Amino acid sequence: MIWLQTYNPTGLLWLSTLVAIAPAVVLLGALGWLRWSAPKAAAAGLFTALVVAIAVYGMPWKLAAAAAVLGAGFGLFPIGWIVFTAVFLYVLTVEAGEFEKVKASVVALSPDRRLQALLIAFSFGAFIEGAAGFGTPVAISAALLIGAGFPPLYAAGLTLIANTAPVAFGALGTPILTLAKTTGLDVGKLSAMAGRQLPLFSLLVPAWLVCTMSGWSGLCGVWPAVLVCGGTFAAVQFAVSNFLGPELADVAGGLTSLAVLAVMLRFWRPQKVWRFAGETGDEAAPIIAENGPAAIGNRYGYTRREIIRAWIPWIILSVCVFAWGEPHVQAFLNRHGEERWAMPHLDQQVQPDASVIGGDGKPKAAEFRFNWLSGTGTGIFVAAILSALWMHISPVRFCRLLMHTLYRLRWPLFTIACMLAIAFTTQYSGTDVTLGLAFTHTGVLYPFFAALLGWLGVALTGSDTSSNALFGNLQRITAERLSLNPILICAANSTGGVMGKMIDAQSIVVASAATGQEGEEGQILRFVFWHSVALATLVGILTLVQAYLLPGMVPK
Repeated sequence: MIWLQTYNPTGLLWLSTLVAIAPAVVLLGALGWLRWSAPKAAAAGLFTALVVAIAVYGMPWKLAAAAAVLGAGFGLFPIGWIVFTAVFLYVLTVEAGEFEKVKASVVALSPDRRLQALLIAFSFGAFIEGAAGFGTPVAISAALLIGAGFPPLYAAGLTLIANTAPVAFGALGTPILTLAKTTGLDVGKLSAMAGRQLPLFSLLVPAWLVCTMSGWSGLCGVWPAVLVCGGTFAAVQFAVSNFLGPELADVAGGLTSLAVLAVMLRFWRPQKVWRFAGETGDEAAPIIAENGPAAIGNRYGYTRREIIRAWIPWIILSVCVFAWGEPHVQAFLNRHGEERWAMPHLDQQVQPDASVIGGDGKPKAAEFRFNWLSGTGTGIFVAAILSALWMHISPVRFCRLLMHTLYRLRWPLFTIACMLAIAFTTQYSGTDVTLGLAFTHTGVLYPFFAALLGWLGVALTGSDTSSNALFGNLQRITAERLSLNPILICAANSTGGVMGKMIDAQSIVVASAATGQEGEEGQILRFVFWHSVALATLVGILTLVQAYLLPGMVPK
């Protein structure tokens, strides 16, 4: 028997909205303010989501349980698989002693922590986001920062803040492509609209990153590098998204930004080197040291050949991640290594109410896609195998480190499974649509809240792609009812959503696992929460301005 979703089960929209948001409040409240461990907070959030779905929304318990199981499976694969393999590759390089050389090369390029954050968290992270997405840049960039000597909290927090502006074009443009498919709007126009919003934040985020580390005075010391880093990425992101499409905006932008900034640092240095307080023993304030030849020279005694050799695993990783993200390679691998299973008691058993949210009203499919060969995590695992061969790590040592990494990540993987179980339960029960409908009652201010709806969608689901699939059609219908441009409003769902990426529980757990902060997820959430709110608000303001004051910025 097919179950029809209802979006106002209490008869009062405000009350239904409060009930619908309860799982997120329990999860984030327990994690950020009660300071529970992530596994405990995730379990509490999942329990709340199931109670709301069954007791308030009337979802049959078998359907609710099946949705939770499907979500948990998706949390373990592909998300958990990506996290596990990325951390494992990092462990291999540390065990082989190669990561110390990588660290030395970054310090030799610039000993300034602000510039290292720009290189690793923003530019390199943007490239990885463009090639793979789905948590990969958070896992890899955070591991690189922690290995380079960043304090764990800053390694996690800075990576999460940096992984914002590139997200809408991540995984070779998957979020924008999904938005076009969901809404029926032209993908080129959606890409162009996102490319007329996000480059402004690509300029802002590097400066935001540096200010978070070192304050305004720290930003003033490296503003040329910030301008070159963000400006290069923004220019390429705008050009590619407007004239070529969404697929390569981040890949091209990230690589260009990384190369140009690295070349710049060969000829320009800040007058003073900024380091974290803990690196000198002074806990009161960051230490500013005079820059000079001794600060930028090779103090570690490694030859250029040794440095290049140490970077080979990360070059292999970049090649594999990009190859695995290429559509033709994915299609080939899927033909030889993909299985799909319809979820019992859930597949084709939940019907959206088309009279409320539009669409064809067909029952929702529910299948588990086990693309074990084409999954991004598999590409990273192949990179780990090739890197182990390159670093002469024996099979016995390889397997020992593999099991050690799996044991270390057992609770983060459990937590990620619970997080995705919550997301799937809310999606199939319809509680997320209730939250979306609440935003549609904001009238003339809707362009502002359209971006915040996208932000909420990513914060709840952990994915800009999922948020676009969830709210894209609702955004179009609302825009047309309010005589707003649907291209602008639907694009705002994606561009506003990227600012929710840093506070979604999945990303926080990935960052904590990559930096060895299991149990400190609440601290990471508190570190990034207000940054996320502030940046999402700015996207909303920009959307409001483009809707009423600068409509010429919207593609015709």
